Amino acid sequence: EGLVGKEVVTPAGKRKAVAHLVDAHGMSERRACKAIGCCRMTIRYQTSRADDAALRQRMRALAQERRRFGYRRLHVLLKREGYRINHKKLFRLYREERLAVRRRGGRKRAIGTRAPMTVPMAPNDRWSLDFVSDQLTDGRRFRILTVVDDCTRECLALVADTSLSGARVARELDRLVMERSKPKMVVSDNGSEFTSNATLTWADQSRVAWHYIAPGKPTQNAFIESFNGRLRDELLNETLFTSLAQARVTLGCWRADYNNARPLAARMEDPSEFAFTCHPRRDLALRYAEGSAPAP
Repeated sequence: EGLVGKEVVTPAGKRKAVAHLVDAHGMSERRACKAIGCCRMTIRYQTSRADDAALRQRMRALAQERRRFGYRRLHVLLKREGYRINHKKLFRLYREERLAVRRRGGRKRAIGTRAPMTVPMAPNDRWSLDFVSDQLTDGRRFRILTVVDDCTRECLALVADTSLSGARVARELDRLVMERSKPKMVVSDNGSEFTSNATLTWADQSRVAWHYIAPGKPTQNAFIESFNGRLRDELLNETLFTSLAQARVTLGCWRADYNNARPLAARMEDPSEFAFTCHPRRDLALRYAEGSAPAP
């Protein structure tokens, strides 16, 4: 009908094409071979390969068990089981069985809590976590883990190091819990440190709700983003760090000044003053002292 079919390139495909011409159209083998442009020796060739049914079956079983293993690792496993096979032949069988490992479309993201976040009304209602990066004068880069209380706006931690893993984040959170007690919720992005097994295990064992913002939506973590902007504008862009020890000391001094002396633009009082005035236990104690609340 004038339509061009798929080009036949493999010997097996050419044999099938010749067989179809001979059976369906009554052509001779010689004429069919001339029509598709192949040699008659190719059509009459009889393979002398051994039966690899057992090898194929075992390879499929291993590939099903080890779904992310390629043919090279499967070759090692088969050699351990006593199969003597060239890696090139194994690769051919691997392709024929269509066992190629598919490349993942994207990184698996932790789901966490997807319910709408409540407005923090008291200290430790919600903490926000994020990372900020900078470099020393010799060009070495380091990262800073920033932790902020969303209610009081206090900076709870500024942890600087050349490498901050998920296990390190979990240890720093344990330290903060010992100092301030456990938060009700932690908010972060989908960074690999916050979605690691160590962090997820910490949240599960501590029974703390962990809320992951939507990918590409930093405004959903606005408190820590605003704090990071102040940190970079007031300290990181104004200071040259010659060593990691100097950076840690400078960050500690700036954190103390931020919490105890720097007034916030919204309230014109520093975070420590606001934390003292909004603490619910202190407010309840004052009402008891004034006689405005009944004794428990």
